[in-house]
Amino acid sequence: MNVNNVNLEVVSGNTSQFPNTGLIEIAFAGKSNVGKSSLINALINRKSYARTSSQPGKTQTINFYNIEDQLYFVDLPGYGYAKVSKKERERWGKFIERYLNKRQQLKQVILLVDIRHEPGNHDKMLYDWIVYNGFEPIVIATKLDKIKRSQIDKHVSVIKKALNVKDRNRIIPFSASTKQGKEKIWEMIEEVINK
Repeated sequence: MNVNNVNLEVVSGNTSQFPNTGLIEIAFAGKSNVGKSSLINALINRKSYARTSSQPGKTQTINFYNIEDQLYFVDLPGYGYAKVSKKERERWGKFIERYLNKRQQLKQVILLVDIRHEPGNHDKMLYDWIVYNGFEPIVIATKLDKIKRSQIDKHVSVIKKALNVKDRNRIIPFSASTKQGKEKIWEMIEEVINK
């Protein structure tokens, strides 16, 4: 898709603020600091439209980016960040769960994991939960530029096994700095749009 018009339309702290346009939604989930904002920026050809931060737990709202009036990219709060109180984490969890559970417009969930590490318990739980809710997640293995080319296959295999991903093609290694993997991600998003 040729992206020229992007608008951060809704920054929502509760479900009543979600947009009612009927546009399809692609949600981005993953733990704090895994690179959700960087991925969204790369996909929409912007440097820092989605706010990136070296401080984990920065996104505490669900952010709806209107892409060309055709769809929304939905940036979900990162999970598993320790410096946030347990009560606050539970509140986010319920908020995200309500969004993923009830949202008719939601057509695809993209789960981001760090290619350098085996997915943790939060990643596995979220992956299973997404599948349980009838989605076939696309897994983006971020920070690709941080490992050697020769290690990519090994790391993708670790992710596939840990998350129990059936189709290896649904794991896309991605680098925010080199944009490697971007075209493939757009291809998969366009398949969802054209369904």
